[in-house]
Amino acid sequence: MDSTANDRFDTSRFEASRNRLASLAYRLLGSAADAEDAVQDAFLHWQAADRQRIKVPEAWLTKVVTNLCLDRLRSAQARRERTVGAWLPEPLLDGDPMLGPADTFEQRESVSLAVLTLMERLSPLERAVYVLREAFSHNHAEIAAILDITDSASQQHLHRARHRITAARRGGGEVDPASARRIVEEFLAAATSGRTERLVALLTDDATAISDGAGLTEKLLRYDTPQRIAAIARAGFTSTPAKQRLAGGISAVHYALVNGAPAILFVPDGKIVGAVTFDITGGKIATVRGIAAPARLVRLTEAWRQHGPDTPLITQW
Repeated sequence: MDSTANDRFDTSRFEASRNRLASLAYRLLGSAADAEDAVQDAFLHWQAADRQRIKVPEAWLTKVVTNLCLDRLRSAQARRERTVGAWLPEPLLDGDPMLGPADTFEQRESVSLAVLTLMERLSPLERAVYVLREAFSHNHAEIAAILDITDSASQQHLHRARHRITAARRGGGEVDPASARRIVEEFLAAATSGRTERLVALLTDDATAISDGAGLTEKLLRYDTPQRIAAIARAGFTSTPAKQRLAGGISAVHYALVNGAPAILFVPDGKIVGAVTFDITGGKIATVRGIAAPARLVRLTEAWRQHGPDTPLITQW
């Protein structure tokens, strides 16, 4: 086989792993854009390597991507960007290959916005061990080889990561999709009609709402009582000419699944300008997240345009 044919073969081996590597990087970084950069850097490493000496390409690439992501998480720039209280994960539309694998509850949960947010409380190594074990089912010997640590250290990191996430996680188990949609549609109807009492009734007593302020604020906006959340929802979901101008036109409001959770998308002229996601537990809404920073919605919009939207909940907002 000549060198050109070898390059084509080796490129095809990398491409066969691209989606898995991207989903690993997304879980580690919480950003699709950063995940794509990490995978592209891994491809450059792959091209520069003596590939004939790589016995198991999948394991080699997993190690490279994981360590590229760890370098990013440890960087001073990342620490500034991801200051607690100023960062939300990038939302992805269900069906996006970055959300895989999704065969088990643990794999699906590891890519939820709730768990991606909680993973910010972990050290980079704890996060890596948690993702490699929970989402990709690597054993501790494999994880130790990827991270250049001992088996016992891998076990300790996993124990601490599980404890921290479990202690902070609210609710548990998966929600019936039909019930989740009904609750979100009721929330939307109550918010747009100004029915404060109904909004409060749909929220858990300890509900929280978080907004990125469309990327215009340095810190996330947080609201911690059902009454305050209801007031903000009424104000936020009321359509006005000023909001339409800011959004770039009249929006259609669609129901969707984002990172496995029910969501409402605001879509003027095929471009998503806002996503509101909901965590539901015990038949009520426990967390509302509003994401409108344009950079966080690029991939979501691209997937939406390919998805072919269904009938909107509201045709003109």
